Amino acid sequence: MPDSDLLRADAFTIERGAVRGFNMSFVRAGVGGLPLLLIHGWPETKRIWYRNIGPLSEAGFEVIAPDLRGFGDSDIPTDGFFDLAAHSRDLYALVHDRLGHQRVVVAGGDLGGAILQDLGLRFPGFVVRQVLFNGPLPYLREEHRGLRTRPALEAADYYLRQGTGADSLLAELSSEAERRDYVASFYGHRFWAAPGAFTAAAVAFMSAPFAEPAKLRAGWGNYESAMGTRPLSEPPHWGKNPLPTLILFGPEDHIIYPDFDRMAECVFLERIGPFRLRNCGHFVQWEQAHVFNQALRYFCADLLARPRPERCA
Repeated sequence: MPDSDLLRADAFTIERGAVRGFNMSFVRAGVGGLPLLLIHGWPETKRIWYRNIGPLSEAGFEVIAPDLRGFGDSDIPTDGFFDLAAHSRDLYALVHDRLGHQRVVVAGGDLGGAILQDLGLRFPGFVVRQVLFNGPLPYLREEHRGLRTRPALEAADYYLRQGTGADSLLAELSSEAERRDYVASFYGHRFWAAPGAFTAAAVAFMSAPFAEPAKLRAGWGNYESAMGTRPLSEPPHWGKNPLPTLILFGPEDHIIYPDFDRMAECVFLERIGPFRLRNCGHFVQWEQAHVFNQALRYFCADLLARPRPERCA
């Protein structure tokens, strides 16, 4: 499907359902296939997966791409939590309890990459394989000694503002245009993505869900949780990870750890990769969509080949 057809709010049918006290929105395609949960990060919504949903559903996956709590078309929950545990429990409730899947393949980067790690450790046996790219990793003092474990300080100013001064930042972004321009900067001159990876139309499409002040503010809740300015619903499940993991890395990302790939080698005990992708930055699923889709298909080829009742069994 060409981008001209993808860059529309109605490109896919959007479902809504009650999950843990609020309504969560999600796209689902390929129903009956191998369950695949795609978890977005920030500043993203389910739209960041629009280059992946069609090809992956055609490959045999039942693709489930939700908006996290407070993002996109999902409601802002009244409990005020935006930490990893809250997101993980939401997604388990959606995929396991509401959609009825006992096991699932999961993919994500940025916040989504952190959530998938928590999800697999929090619910043993639920995640059978995972695909991780350009996202937070647990810091292992001994194993990570000598590695470049911090991004450039000048690239991380947003993290401090969103994590410790969210209300004042929102007050500065007083118009819809200013809010959208702020989000658009992360797809452009802040150099998260490889140069030219997003057209102006794509940037406008990705930034549109953050035009509403409450949604932009809710999206910063995870940063506040990480910085200690917002309470956690419960501690995260975070550390070395034994689950089968495919690791991808877009090295033109200026906000992730420069040695993300080498750090990930220490965290994931059963892994394929890391693989460094040329001309690719933070948004791997969009910037190198074909490579991402093919890699995921090959990573799960044996599961896809099973008869439907045996998939993820």
